[in-house]
Amino acid sequence: MLLPLACGSLFFPGLFGLCTWGLRRARPAWTQNDCVLISTRLVSSVQAVLATGSGIIIIRSCSHVITDRHWLAREYVWFLIPYMIYDSYAMYLCEWYRTGDQSSKHSLTIFRNFLSKNRLMITHHAVILFVLVPVAQLKRQHTLLYKVNGILTLTTFFLCRILLFPFMYWSYGRQQGLSLLQVPFHIPFYCNVANAFLIAPQIYWFSLLCKKAVRLFDAPPAKKDG
Repeated sequence: MLLPLACGSLFFPGLFGLCTWGLRRARPAWTQNDCVLISTRLVSSVQAVLATGSGIIIIRSCSHVITDRHWLAREYVWFLIPYMIYDSYAMYLCEWYRTGDQSSKHSLTIFRNFLSKNRLMITHHAVILFVLVPVAQLKRQHTLLYKVNGILTLTTFFLCRILLFPFMYWSYGRQQGLSLLQVPFHIPFYCNVANAFLIAPQIYWFSLLCKKAVRLFDAPPAKKDG
């Protein structure tokens, strides 16, 4: 726990500082705002690569999608905590430099503007830090909070990743005066094929979430922590 937490606390701010310094040296014509903005995106890209690589390793190492466990899935959460804190500060820093006026008397106004423009992202970071991380690390699968979180996950996944596709077809049909069943026959074939490829993994992942939910609510308390 402490090692990945310490590594993340040093890695992300250190990488950000190194990128900013390197860009200032390599591109002296760029403004500080440009360097900070590019650096935050580079660090975010590195985090995305690390998260994707960890996911691939976990998937390849586990044969049973419900019962198998991998140490990286647990340890990477602790590595992720410093990134979420760093990224929140980095976004604020970008807003600070973007205004072009870094005088201290405007700091409160800049902070308010930052919160106003980044409400969803700040909420996203806060939920991960204060809800998902405790749920993932404290092994409270039998608690009401964990079950409510699971229900919300199923609901939002179904609404945003599966119903999105019939909603798009329905919206198009409404605009063109077609029924939902007529739409697939009035759009290019490759559109149907592309949507099928996109929705297929969503349905598969949703089925896994449903199996996990059934296992959670059916299993006795002694087995839920396993």
